[in-house]
Amino acid sequence: MQTNWRIGSLFGIPLFLDPLWFVILGLATLNFGVAYQEWGTVTAWSAGIVMALLLFGSVLLHELGHSLAARSQGIKVNSITLFLFGGIAAIEEESKTPGKAFQVAIAGPLVSVALFLLLQLITTITPDTSPISMMIGDLARINLVLALFNLIPGLPLDGGQVLKAALWKVTGDRFQAVHLAAKAGQILGYGAIALGFAVDFFTRELVTGLWIALLGWFGVRNASSYDRVTTLQETLLEVVATDVMTRDYRVVDANQTLRSFADSYLLDSNAPEVYFAASDGRYRGMVAIEDLRLVERSEWETQTLQSIVHPLTEIPTVSESTTLAEVINKLENEHLPRITVLSPAGAVAGVIDRGDIVRSLAQKLNLRVSDAEIKRIKEEGSYPPGLQLAVIARSTNL
Repeated sequence: MQTNWRIGSLFGIPLFLDPLWFVILGLATLNFGVAYQEWGTVTAWSAGIVMALLLFGSVLLHELGHSLAARSQGIKVNSITLFLFGGIAAIEEESKTPGKAFQVAIAGPLVSVALFLLLQLITTITPDTSPISMMIGDLARINLVLALFNLIPGLPLDGGQVLKAALWKVTGDRFQAVHLAAKAGQILGYGAIALGFAVDFFTRELVTGLWIALLGWFGVRNASSYDRVTTLQETLLEVVATDVMTRDYRVVDANQTLRSFADSYLLDSNAPEVYFAASDGRYRGMVAIEDLRLVERSEWETQTLQSIVHPLTEIPTVSESTTLAEVINKLENEHLPRITVLSPAGAVAGVIDRGDIVRSLAQKLNLRVSDAEIKRIKEEGSYPPGLQLAVIARSTNL
């Protein structure tokens, strides 16, 4: 369920606020407001809220740097969201090469560095002791810290993305590069959690320690997510259609009348949804139940299934060796409830629907998916909300 609030768009990219963003907005306002108390209460708190908003404006521009770099490569950017720990750009696909992945990763920090240099330049032409000059100087330093912090070499930080691109270039294996960069992120995250507790214990700076530990937890959580998604992507490329397909269909005589077919199969509550018609030892095509309604009932006694079948050459099919990623993409791109798998000889080998896909992945990756959930997926034709297979499959093929 979407809980973020849309606040507009920038360059056609939707902008969202996570409700928890207001927590960090309040904390940032408090931090700056207290620091500027020498200017007087009203001025200090007014400057505090302005600086808090400018801080997140800087974060927004940082994420926009990533987004525009991705868009320049033809990659869709679904949204930019500001949340408790900063911002995140929802980029739909991976870049096609290590070099292009590096460009997207480094774009954000480069924007922050550019803002630092620009703001530093502005401070040289404003009075040193004026509140405006001090605020601009603080904002410049914040952008420098933002750039340097994000360059820490571990996912999900930009530095982790840069590390991934470098490892991808060296190893030639994008998946291995992500696993290694995610592992670095997990190590750094656990280190930050330990540091946070150490700060709490030795300095009694509870807020500072807790914040460092929360950042570490966020890093571990997201690095682990990168690792899991990458494992899923690898599986989608390793598993092929023949591993997933089922024989949940029935082969019927193409020469039987429509009345005979209806009487024999359609009244059976346990009958499958898919039928293929065959005659003389050859598949003639798929029988679409809805096509029966297009034929006058008076003709059901004389017309045969042969007259309404859809030849295998005209229905969506894949070969037995088609990767699961390609199967998912075809299902989604063509809005299909299921797809037919053909053998090398051109005969029907099986069928695949979304329930079959989820069942197979659950077995391969030891995921807990109940039979009731598989049944629901088959009936509704939609993946579980937490398993974004359509998006993951689309980002898998390079």
